Amino acid sequence: MLERPSAYARAAFTNGYEFTQGTGYALPEYPFVAPPELGAKQLRRHPIVIVGGGITGLSLACALARYGVEAVLLDEDNSVGVKGASSRGICYTQKSLEVFHRLGIYERIAAKGVQWSVGRTFAGDDEVYSFDLRQQSNFNLSTQPPFINIQQFYIEGYLVERIYELGHVDLRWKSRVTAFTQNADVATLTVETPAGSYQIEAEHVIDASGSHTPFHDWVGASMQNKRGDDRWCIADVRFSKHPPVERHTWIEAPFNDNRAVWQHLMADDVWRIDYQMAPNADPDAVSREDVVRERLQRQFGKDVEVEIVWVGPYAYRSRCLDKLRVGRVFFMGDTAKIVSPFGARGGNTGVADADNLAWKLAAVLRGRASVTLLDSYNAERLEAAQQNVQVTNRTARFLRPADGMERCFRTAAISLAKQYPFARSLVNTGRMAVANTYTRSSICDNTGGQSVQNVAFRWADGSPGAVNELLQWADGDLLVLVFGELPAAGLQRLRQLAQHAPVRSVQVLGPDERAQAREHVRDINQRGTGHLQGACHVFGHAWALVRPDGYLAATGEAVDGHLVAAVEKTLGLR
Repeated sequence: MLERPSAYARAAFTNGYEFTQGTGYALPEYPFVAPPELGAKQLRRHPIVIVGGGITGLSLACALARYGVEAVLLDEDNSVGVKGASSRGICYTQKSLEVFHRLGIYERIAAKGVQWSVGRTFAGDDEVYSFDLRQQSNFNLSTQPPFINIQQFYIEGYLVERIYELGHVDLRWKSRVTAFTQNADVATLTVETPAGSYQIEAEHVIDASGSHTPFHDWVGASMQNKRGDDRWCIADVRFSKHPPVERHTWIEAPFNDNRAVWQHLMADDVWRIDYQMAPNADPDAVSREDVVRERLQRQFGKDVEVEIVWVGPYAYRSRCLDKLRVGRVFFMGDTAKIVSPFGARGGNTGVADADNLAWKLAAVLRGRASVTLLDSYNAERLEAAQQNVQVTNRTARFLRPADGMERCFRTAAISLAKQYPFARSLVNTGRMAVANTYTRSSICDNTGGQSVQNVAFRWADGSPGAVNELLQWADGDLLVLVFGELPAAGLQRLRQLAQHAPVRSVQVLGPDERAQAREHVRDINQRGTGHLQGACHVFGHAWALVRPDGYLAATGEAVDGHLVAAVEKTLGLR
């Protein structure tokens, strides 16, 4: 067995979470395998090197593996999650669940996690308002639910399992990047392992290593930073008699000195409860087990019986890079931006970053698109990052208002919301994450940029299908959905387009319309209604050009030069 040289130090995590009390979580461990570069005389070049095996890096690796693209992933640890730390991310949005469905791990997540759609918001002892996301039009079309609560390390573990099933990606554990250089031709990384150090070259480097990445300094990345004084104590607990399976939020909780509290159920009957603390609170004091138990008794009663799984203090800041690509390095997840934890906009946007870049890298490396396509990652995901930082900063200000006008506004908003429905939108306990719309994209026209939900339809043989299955069938090519019957000239143009471009076409018909193409589906689901056309934001006889990440590139009416131009633009050829 290889011995670990003294030069290699165990991973030291400084992510804002601190382990203090509790029985903790059992995490899997993966074996270190000496890479072929150790002892090699010649540098080996890889098309893609991913640094960081958290939820973002693993999502990217899994997506590339599904496209059959070779990559190397380097992670300084040999596990998922963070040893000795909390559940971390827990709330996964419909868009992320749709991505996980495409990656082949959704069923595992659904079986393990907890679905929820009902949320209740309280101020003092009064319920200010409640909502059911399944009743909202922006959530009720997909075959995936609005949200699933599950500890982040479970998803990371499922991604690792799936990558091993798919192949193509070399997962290298206990591999820390200690130096980096790049030029116009290649990037070079120095990697430290238990068996010694080595160097590798990469055409593209993706930094998903987290908020304390050294790549910011290595490439001279500039950013916008903001640090607040808000402090929280997180408790992951099991109850002998647990509360309702709903998201409960207190803006001013009487059992927490009139500060905010969040309450969510996760997998394994573990509840995540976030308590807002005083700005000057001592982290060690507020997270002592006796203090946490006393806090739980104030909330749930003196006779409450709980097992403390994990407890720890948490502080957050917001940060956003000015550019998400510097030379050959792409930043994603927490290396691209850091948001306060309100509205589940952290890990979910990291998954979206990965989904956005994966199909573009695959298209370029498979020779199906121009290398300029990669520039669109910065335009699209920087816009999303800036939006998410702005939204979560507004929530933070509502929950921790400054004295004066901000506090006056919050008091008025809460008072009005108890009586008048119009004021409920002013109560900001976290705007729940949704798929960001791209308005600055260089590869979408002004009719595109929106996410297409994973709606149901029927295949030609009458069996049920969904949008993700069409995207999987397209296998990284662009997907043209043509709604309604077509003139002969339109059919001929679609055939010619498929012969000369990475495009696959499907005719989408109503229940009684005549099929003109072998590849056709019926826009009708198991309830007898059709939502595919609405999900693509088109009506009547029209077409929708859908990207491999489930985003609209463009829409139009006639199958003509506009469609051809949209295909070229989406592939970075215009």
